[in-house]
Amino acid sequence: MRFTTQAFKGRNCLITGGLGFLGSNLAIRLVELGARVTIMDCMLPGHGANLFNIAPVQDQVTVTYSDIRDGNLMSYLVQGQDYLFHLAGQVDHIISLTDPYPDIEINIRGTATVMEACRHHNPNVRVVYTGTRGEYGTAPHLPVDEEMPTTPRMLLDISNLTAEKIILMYHQVHHVRSVLLRLTNIYGARAQMRHPRYGVVNWFVRQAIDDETIKVFGDGAILRDFLYVNDCIDAMLMSVLCDAAFGEIFNVATGEPCSFRLLAEALIGVAGSGRWEFAPFTPERAAQEPGDFYADIGKIRQVVGWQPTTTLRDGLAQTVAYYRAHKAQYW
Repeated sequence: MRFTTQAFKGRNCLITGGLGFLGSNLAIRLVELGARVTIMDCMLPGHGANLFNIAPVQDQVTVTYSDIRDGNLMSYLVQGQDYLFHLAGQVDHIISLTDPYPDIEINIRGTATVMEACRHHNPNVRVVYTGTRGEYGTAPHLPVDEEMPTTPRMLLDISNLTAEKIILMYHQVHHVRSVLLRLTNIYGARAQMRHPRYGVVNWFVRQAIDDETIKVFGDGAILRDFLYVNDCIDAMLMSVLCDAAFGEIFNVATGEPCSFRLLAEALIGVAGSGRWEFAPFTPERAAQEPGDFYADIGKIRQVVGWQPTTTLRDGLAQTVAYYRAHKAQYW
């Protein structure tokens, strides 16, 4: 069911990366739940930060254009916060392949700066961190549970895993209560739509809306699980309210595998436009392709009580409707 609670009413919430895809959806939901929301975003080029994302609540949130690597500002902003959702990061695999330093500076050093600010200025804040399925690397068996060894293939995923371990250390040693989430293939409204470097489902949505040909790499049989953004937001909110979740790592996914070919066919059916064809992998995508991946979500279901409720078809329909209505703001 859709998440509703009075737990956030009147509470102070800080979202790093709050003008991006996940952060803006989270900000809107928190405002709906009565929270006082502060958004941090450094407007990293190409990463999807967009003021239009928060248009429904723009007069009800505080926005600061700031960088998580700024220790003084971070120390100021964490004060008085009840909840901290750490979503900021370098997420572009292509940048990661060409320049290693943003991964290290933003994802690793930035996360350490965030947690130091919490440790010294607000050790009672509750923290949620969003990593990715890429931290696992190639899966030796499926579905992937949280006990699977982490063998990431890319520096970006290594930096996310390092950030996760930094936060876990602050939880264990400095008692800054934290929940670690590993997200898989989130799609939906308010994502960047100008390039295909990440967010494969949303890029397919753009091509379908524009009545273009969707390129399905390889034989189209590679499996993923695709999670609608509203369900992902539910997982964040439910996790941060669950005492048993602190210090734990959770997969956030559907747990239901779907091939890229079936994804493309479902999307074209929902959109009523577009077509698809097979295409060879580009060298960049071949270098980072881990093969089939879908997650076991038994742990978060048992500990937190969360499970996704949006079907792929319904999620795609809502996504297509949003971008058709607001195409000028994203194309």
